[in-house]
Amino acid sequence: MLFLKNKLNRTAGSVKQGAGSMCRISEMALSHPENYSGLIFTSPRAVEAVKLCLKNPGNKEVWENILCDQWNSKPVYVVGKGTGTLVEEVGLSSEGEGTGNAEKLADYICSKRLLCSSPIIFPCGSLKREVLPKRLQEKNIPLETITVYQTALHPAIEDSLADYFAKEGVPTIIVFFSPSGVKFCLGFFKEMLNDRFNQMKFVAIGPTTAEAMAAEGIPVSCTAENPTPQDLAIGIKGIDKQ
Repeated sequence: MLFLKNKLNRTAGSVKQGAGSMCRISEMALSHPENYSGLIFTSPRAVEAVKLCLKNPGNKEVWENILCDQWNSKPVYVVGKGTGTLVEEVGLSSEGEGTGNAEKLADYICSKRLLCSSPIIFPCGSLKREVLPKRLQEKNIPLETITVYQTALHPAIEDSLADYFAKEGVPTIIVFFSPSGVKFCLGFFKEMLNDRFNQMKFVAIGPTTAEAMAAEGIPVSCTAENPTPQDLAIGIKGIDKQ
């Protein structure tokens, strides 16, 4: 079984600093909580980008002594337990982690019936989907997006996959954890596996990833009910019983 999560964090996707915008808190929107009504994180990579910023000299002290408490007076919305855990590591309390995807988080935020005169800030990646911004816009909830990381194809991904197949053999199940994993790896799988590709089972961590797989013509054997290891394991066990 091949899990395209940790391996892809290193080989198919990465957090990159862009034009210095992440390097100093004084230059980030995060340094002005008074201008915003809350925060949204829909992926661990967005939180990792903030953590990367906090490693720079002086930033950690400003965050811990001033900014963290100010942000904790506002709602911080997250998708998934992994994202919520990382948010806790930077000192913030969060809500909404059980929603499971950006669309459901948007519904959760809308259900709060917020009267926002200032926008919610949304640190995100370059490949973000528009479902959350669109849903909030429909409910007249102002949102400000800021791209804090780029997802890109790593030049060693093909060699990494070939090395994995040579050492571990061809898996019977492949688990995709993101639409970008589908985008970056699907072509390599088809080329390397040939006819064996059609004999494999494919699993999605959530509905967004499942949609990306279906759009590429990949039969989705199961989708985890929630984006957690426990729910993923239950789904995979169900495939084994088929």
